[in-house]
Amino acid sequence: MALLLNIDTAVDTASICLAKDGKALSISKNVREDSFGESQKDHASWLHIAIKEIFEKNNLELSSVDAIAVTGGPGSYTGLRIGMATAKGICFALNKPLISLNTLLVMANAAKMEKADLICPMIDARRMEVYTALYTKELEIVKEPAAITLNEKSFDEYLLNNSICFFGNGSNKFQPIGKSSQAFFSDIKTDASSMISLSEKNFTEKKFVDLAYAEPIYLKEFYTPAK
Repeated sequence: MALLLNIDTAVDTASICLAKDGKALSISKNVREDSFGESQKDHASWLHIAIKEIFEKNNLELSSVDAIAVTGGPGSYTGLRIGMATAKGICFALNKPLISLNTLLVMANAAKMEKADLICPMIDARRMEVYTALYTKELEIVKEPAAITLNEKSFDEYLLNNSICFFGNGSNKFQPIGKSSQAFFSDIKTDASSMISLSEKNFTEKKFVDLAYAEPIYLKEFYTPAK
């Protein structure tokens, strides 16, 4: 068992969660104005202050943490860079291990209790694109994480024999065209507390990433709006 700091800056709401022995001690959130970085609140400055405050609140020193876990992507380009840079900086300074978790897996972990055969988290990736994957309730991968352009037949082969729970800030793109009676849509909200059991498991199994080579998983090229 361990004291772990979980950092999630990949999606709409940036959040951190301090967990000990697989249970949350405290959680702090900062709501983003959009999913891509334009006009967003300053998550970089918020994150460092929030980390300092969450340790003070629990009368703990940052040096007492056993590892740092971060959502490594996919998600907001800006958010991923902020989270990864902060997590790596702390790990370098304190000589602590880094755990990188797939954002879609973290989201799926929050939806395991939904009444559907498969779980489909979706992250908005502009236009009709989403970052998505399919998981069983045991979090086994059915469809690998990818950036896809949605259409009405995107999940037909899976919906034929399975009910699927679609959720996340990209699922509203599929809801108007996903007409199958096997498709269900949920407003499940995820945050850094959804990382706890996954980061604890990775820590126990010593599944750490190399600090020198750890980078966010973007899944597609960076998009720059035309001026």
